[in-house]
Amino acid sequence: MAKNINYNYVFVFYDIKEKRVNKVFKVCKKYFKHHQKSIFRGTITPANLIKLRSDLKKVINEKEDFISIIKMMNEKSFGEETIGVNIENSEALIL
Repeated sequence: MAKNINYNYVFVFYDIKEKRVNKVFKVCKKYFKHHQKSIFRGTITPANLIKLRSDLKKVINEKEDFISIIKMMNEKSFGEETIGVNIENSEALIL
């Protein structure tokens, strides 16, 4: 019997054709705070993760677009290093 893991924190990275970028941005904005350009991150419930996937699949072309969802147990289980411009409005994390 496989154990289900509830991921509580995710990063979403995307590379979407220009005509669909705004739609993907709006979907991600419903669930997360915008981090930088085509990157979102934040906490999410398992039910909302399922909804996020469904909402994204409705607006993209899976043969042309790329979305990566990195699932993690919580926001403290990774290290982050920023080199270059530090975006003031991005979500701050205490590591």
